[in-house]
Amino acid sequence: MKKITLSLVSVIALSGMSFAGGDFEPVVEPVVAVPVVVEDTSGFYLGAGLAAVSTRDATVNGSFFDAKGGQDRLGNLTFLAGYDFNRYIAAEGRFTTSIADEDIVEMSGWSLFAKPQYAFDGSNFKIYALLGFGGVTLDSMNADYVTDVDDTAFQWGIGAAYSFGEYMEDNNLAVFVDYTSLATDMEGIYWNGAPETDVDAITAGVTYRF
Repeated sequence: MKKITLSLVSVIALSGMSFAGGDFEPVVEPVVAVPVVVEDTSGFYLGAGLAAVSTRDATVNGSFFDAKGGQDRLGNLTFLAGYDFNRYIAAEGRFTTSIADEDIVEMSGWSLFAKPQYAFDGSNFKIYALLGFGGVTLDSMNADYVTDVDDTAFQWGIGAAYSFGEYMEDNNLAVFVDYTSLATDMEGIYWNGAPETDVDAITAGVTYRF
């Protein structure tokens, strides 16, 4: 009876193999998908800086670095606030006002910028551009000169920033320097009688990210 039972088990096992083609398939372990963690680099930031500003007669064919006349150089205090949507794009607003001048003109202005930016991988350094719109106001500081400029225009700039942490997006405190063109052929009355004015600035400062 015992031999008959063993024979039946063998027949059943062989039958199962024949139905399966006689081959044993290896056990394939399931592949577990690991979710990709996307780092959140969004956040608000505030900043302040000192700006060297050039205001000049648009007809002198000069620039911030070189103008042959009809130019006034100012020292401005600039405040800024912005929001990083991610490591590639931000929005930024600025306000600037004169704290030093050559006794001819004082200047104030505001700006709203889109800020494309690029932070180098594993680096504390990033570069950025500023593209937007803003207003400039110029007034006389000297009774002998008439200055009345109050207009809005397209504005742009380029700059770079450096953070003090391990990586740009991981640190709160950074320093920056940039160049901004605040007005080109802006209409008004400049102190030397010119009907159009150019204004640009070089700004250096610090930002703090929350």
